[in-house]
Amino acid sequence: MPPLPGAGAHPEAEFPEYAGTYRLEACLGSGGMGVVHLARSASGLQLAVKVVHRPYAADPEFRARFRQEVAAARRVSGAFTAPVVDADPEAVRPWMATLYVPGPTLAEQVKRNGPLAPAELRRLTAGLAEALRDIHRAGVIHRDLKPSNVLLSDAGPKVIDFGISRPYDSDLRTETGKLIGSPPYMAPEQFQRPREVGPAADVFALGAVLVHAATGRGPFDSDSPYIVAYQVVHDEADLSGVPEDLAELVGRCLAKDPAQRPTPDEVMAELRPPSYEAAAFIPAQRRVGAVAGAGAFAGAVEAGAGEREGAEAATHVRGAAVPGRRWRPTRGRLVLAAALLLVVAGAGAGGFALWGGGGGGGGPAKAPERTKGAAGTAFSPWSTSLRTSGRATPVCSSAGAGAALYCAVAGTGTARIDPADGRVVWSDRNTALREASAPIVSGGVVLSAGPDGKLRAYDPVKGVPVRETGLSASPGSAFPAGSTLLTVADSGTVTALDGASGVERWERSLTGHTRPDFGLYDEASGLAYAFEHAADGASTLVTAVDAGSGRAAWQLRLGGILTPVATAGAGELVLTEMNADTQTVGLVRYAPGKRSAVRIALPFRLDEPQVVMGGDAAYVLGRGGSLLAVDTGTPGGGKAELWRLETGVGRGSAPVLGEGGHLYFSAADGRLLAVDTGRGALVGATRARLSGGKLTYASDLPAPVAAGRVVVGTAPDGSVFAVDGLEPGGW
Repeated sequence: MPPLPGAGAHPEAEFPEYAGTYRLEACLGSGGMGVVHLARSASGLQLAVKVVHRPYAADPEFRARFRQEVAAARRVSGAFTAPVVDADPEAVRPWMATLYVPGPTLAEQVKRNGPLAPAELRRLTAGLAEALRDIHRAGVIHRDLKPSNVLLSDAGPKVIDFGISRPYDSDLRTETGKLIGSPPYMAPEQFQRPREVGPAADVFALGAVLVHAATGRGPFDSDSPYIVAYQVVHDEADLSGVPEDLAELVGRCLAKDPAQRPTPDEVMAELRPPSYEAAAFIPAQRRVGAVAGAGAFAGAVEAGAGEREGAEAATHVRGAAVPGRRWRPTRGRLVLAAALLLVVAGAGAGGFALWGGGGGGGGPAKAPERTKGAAGTAFSPWSTSLRTSGRATPVCSSAGAGAALYCAVAGTGTARIDPADGRVVWSDRNTALREASAPIVSGGVVLSAGPDGKLRAYDPVKGVPVRETGLSASPGSAFPAGSTLLTVADSGTVTALDGASGVERWERSLTGHTRPDFGLYDEASGLAYAFEHAADGASTLVTAVDAGSGRAAWQLRLGGILTPVATAGAGELVLTEMNADTQTVGLVRYAPGKRSAVRIALPFRLDEPQVVMGGDAAYVLGRGGSLLAVDTGTPGGGKAELWRLETGVGRGSAPVLGEGGHLYFSAADGRLLAVDTGRGALVGATRARLSGGKLTYASDLPAPVAAGRVVVGTAPDGSVFAVDGLEPGGW
C-alpha cells in the first residue's frame, strides 16, 4: 500500500491528535495558513478538518479572518459546496470540519490530464455558475475562485475555500498594502477598487477558470504577478483554444466593466440544454488504499508550492508551457505595471476615469408614469425610470419630510426628484459611474459621486456643481454627521470638515482608539458614535464625539463585539452584539447618565440584522427576512420579545419607520413591504420590479425613504417609485 500523503518529514508531522472530538487520521495537505486532515465523525462520516498553523493561531487578526471564513462557509453550505459539519474558531488551534469530498481539484486534473473535453467543459461551466448563484443568494462574495478551489467530484464541481470571502455589505476593510485574491483570477476592480468588489468579480474569475480548464493556461499569463495585474486591467483576454461555442460567453464573463458581465443565472440560461446532456465528469480513480492527495478535500488549502493564501500577490508554479499568445512587456509596460501595483498597495483605489454631463432639468430620466391612487387620498403614486444603461438599482436620500429626493444610479449619474409627483428637477449625467451610494445632504449642499470618483458638492436647487472635494465617493469614506463630514485616516486620525465649504473644523486622534469607525449620528444631541472592536473580540471601545467640536462627551469599554445602531430615550445608546460566528445574538442599551448597560438576549440568532428604534421598541430585521420586535425599556423583568414575523423575503434592506405606526423595507426583487408595528403583521406589498424579468445582485440593497406620508422605494429595473405610506393596503 502506498504511503499516506501525510507520512514522513513534514512541517506539521507532529499534528494534534484531535480537533475537538474528531480524531485526526492522516494529513491530506498543507496550505499557507493551515493543514487539512482526514477525520471521521462518531457515525463514521469522513471529514476534512482544517487546523490553523500554530503561528497564525496566536494572531488576533487572523483569528478574526478565520471566524469570517467559518461564518461564510456555513452560510453557503449546500449542493455546490462542502457542507460545514463543525468548527471551533476559538480553540487554541482553530479548526473547521467539512464533509470530505473525494476527487481532484481542477488544477490537479488539468495538470495531470490536460485541458477538459468540450462536454466536460460545458458541464463544469454550468456547475460553477450554479455554485456562484447559490453563493451569491446566500449574500456572500467568494473573491478567490480559481482552479485549486474547485473540486471535481462525481456529483459535479464543488467550490471550496471561503477564507477571504465577505458579505455583500460587509464593512471589513481591505488591508492597505496587500492584494486580496490570486492575481491571474482577480477582476480589474479587485486591483483598482478593492473595497467596492461585488458578485460580478466572481463571474470574472469564472471566466478565467474556464479558460484554464479549456487550455491549461489563464487568459492573462505571465510569470510575474505585476505583469498579470497590468494585463487584467488593461489588456484583452487571450481566448485562443477556448471552444467556439463557449468563447463568446467566456469573453463576456471577462469584461472589464462589471456591469457588462452576465449573472450566473444568465450563464446557465445560455448553456441549456447541451450542458445538462453532457456526460458527467468522473475523476480518475486513485490507487487502492491511497488517501486523496492535496486538493482532494473540502478544506481551504491552496494548491501550488508558490501560492500563498489570501493577501499577497502570488507567484504560481506552473507545468509545461502551453502554446499560445506570448506577451512580451516593453520597458514602458513594466514601469506602468509596477506603478499600478504601487497604486494598489498604497491606496487600493483609482485607476479609471469617470465623466459626466452638466446639470439641467430633465436629464436622462423618463417622465413619471402615473398610476391611480387610493380613493379619497390626496397623494397619487408615481414611478420614474432613472437608469439609462446597466442593471444598477438607484439609491436615494432625503433631508426630511416633504424635502427633495436625491438619487444616484451607477452608469447614469445624480438627480433631484420632486417627491410629490416624481418629476426630475435636475440631473447631472455621469455614465462612467461604476458604483453609486446614496447622496449625502450636509451643510446645505448635496454630495454625490463626480466624474473622478470623488464626492462633488451640488447646489441643491440648481443642480450645478459648486465645488470638488478630495473625498472618495466609496461608501464609508465620509461619514455624515449633520452639517459635518467625518473622515478617518489609516493612522486613526479623525478629521471633521464643514459639509458646505469643505473647510476643516477640527482634527484629532480619539483617546484609546487605533482605527475607529463611526456607526451612528444622533441629530438631537449632535453626537457621533465611534467604536472599535478589540483584536481578540472580547470587548468594544465606544466614544461619543461632539461632531461640531470634536470633544468626547463620554467613553466606555463594553464586553463583547458591539456595534452602535440607534439611540433611544434621553441620549441612550443601543448596540447590537455579535458572537464569534458574526451572528447577532442580542442588544445592549447603555445609559451614559447612569453609566449602566442592560443586555437583552434575542430569542434566536440573526445574520447581519438591521435595527430601527421606535420608542423603547427595537425592530430587528435579519438578512433572511426574519423580523423581530424587542422591548429594550424593561430591564430585569418581563419578556423582551414583543412579536416576531417571517416576512418571506430572501434578502431585505434596512427598515425605516414612517407615519401611522408602519415599518417599511425593500426586497431584492424591488418590492416595498409594510408592517404594522403594533401587531407585527404584514399589511402591504408592491409588485416586484425586476430588471428584464431577472433578479440582479447589487453590492447593497437600498433602504426606502420615508418622507412624511410619502414612501419612496427603488428597484432593480432602474425605477424610483412612491406610494402612500398611510394606505399600504392599496399598494
